[in-house]
Amino acid sequence: MNGYFQLEVQSEGVFVKIYPPTEGGEAVNIKELMDYLEMRQLNHYDLKDLNTAVHNTEQGGRVLVARSLEMAVHEVMVAHVSLDKMQVICRFYPPANGGDLSDETSIIKDLQLQNIKFGINRAAIQEFLQNRQYCKDYVFAKGKNPIHGKDAKIEYFFNTNLNLKPKKNEDGSVDYRDLNTISHVKAGDLLARLIPEDPGTPGMNVFGEEISPRTVRSLTLDYANNIKCNEEKTEIFSEVTGHASLVKGKVFVSSVFEVPADVDNSIGNVEYAGNVHVAGNVKGGFEVRAKGDIIVEGVVEDALLEAGGQIIVKRGIHGMGKGYLQADSNIICQFIENAIVSSGGFVETSSILHSRVSASSEIHVSGKKGFITGGMIRAGALVEAQTIGSPMGTDTRVEVGADPKKKERFQELKETLEKENEELDKCKVILATYTKKLQSGEQLPPERMSYVQKLAYAYKAKKRTVEELRNEYADLQQELMFANHAKIQVSKTIYPGVTVAISDLEMRVKDEQNFCQYIKKDGEIVRTTL
Repeated sequence: MNGYFQLEVQSEGVFVKIYPPTEGGEAVNIKELMDYLEMRQLNHYDLKDLNTAVHNTEQGGRVLVARSLEMAVHEVMVAHVSLDKMQVICRFYPPANGGDLSDETSIIKDLQLQNIKFGINRAAIQEFLQNRQYCKDYVFAKGKNPIHGKDAKIEYFFNTNLNLKPKKNEDGSVDYRDLNTISHVKAGDLLARLIPEDPGTPGMNVFGEEISPRTVRSLTLDYANNIKCNEEKTEIFSEVTGHASLVKGKVFVSSVFEVPADVDNSIGNVEYAGNVHVAGNVKGGFEVRAKGDIIVEGVVEDALLEAGGQIIVKRGIHGMGKGYLQADSNIICQFIENAIVSSGGFVETSSILHSRVSASSEIHVSGKKGFITGGMIRAGALVEAQTIGSPMGTDTRVEVGADPKKKERFQELKETLEKENEELDKCKVILATYTKKLQSGEQLPPERMSYVQKLAYAYKAKKRTVEELRNEYADLQQELMFANHAKIQVSKTIYPGVTVAISDLEMRVKDEQNFCQYIKKDGEIVRTTL
């Protein structure tokens, strides 16, 4: 047990008796002892003697603290409330001079006088009363911690990851027939389930003050047409057979326009507000436009495909110089040959031949072939292929470092600013000439004066327009200059004749290189080994 102290009143004076700890208990704390004596106004002691007695942990000691003590000293309880108001820790000091012992009633009354209202532990009080130990901590009251709730969450039962890429086979090839990037659903399929928030349970501190659990987030199911919701508003189901997608937290189901064979003279051009599924090929000269996704099971010839979602061409495109694929999201195509391809997401293919391919994020040319030969390849962050160029030195250009659309806009702004600045300079010269005439006192005919005024207004308006274009140009220029994380990766060979461009820098490959990547570092294009 802990060491403790007790007052002893004798004929020669009032003493404090120090009892040493036993069986590994804590020794008397001298500050606690001094506070107790101060509370009793017993301060006629020698501090050195008191300190010696406290530190004599084997025998303790006795120190004179006053000449006399006429009043009885009752057993006293000192209660301390923790900073978080969740515990009341009590310590007791023994009676002296005929003082009374505490009982359960007096202890609870003392706690209540200190406004302790909740969590009083009568069992702990009884433990003390049945086996009194002084200068020891007893927890006589405990608060109740709040039970924190959980945020609401939504489980989706279709693919919501637009960056999910086709699976690679063990031999390194890519299976373009079995794709999981499009979420097919049937009428009646469960699309999403809302698990409502759990608000939790409030707690309470020892003063009886409520402790609120943390605030939880609530959610609702947000969905568009072709979807129905259960009465509890916790589950949504597809009303049609089609494709499901999640756009900015909202679930969409687009019905599918099924083309049972080829898109040719028997079908004509296709334009649909949902998804389009072509079971055959898209023949040359025809167009397929969809607000959603386009899936072609066969080959695309020199045709045009435009999609508000993804485009998947399972057997590739033979563009013959006229084929065009444009998607706001990803494009997955087994091969790309003599075509123009523009993706708002990534492009995944096994080969690119003499084509112009651009992607906002990445271009992956993988599989057994994995080559890029000829044409212009642009991606915002990454171009990776097994082989780039050819032993014949085919002119091939690969660019990374910014969204291709931004690079095109940058070039467009550059050309526009050159023209606009030329016109501004011409206007400036004409206005300066007429200004000199007017300053010299020369009178201009009314029609000429009207022309000068209109020219001055036009000059100011054009100057404002040019300033806006310059600001946009400067912003894009800075963005292109600082695109330092973009790279070009070659897992096999890159041949001479390939032009590599990263942001505002470019270089022409002069020697055949293997297993390398190109990055921008310290203002230069640097080749490193993979």
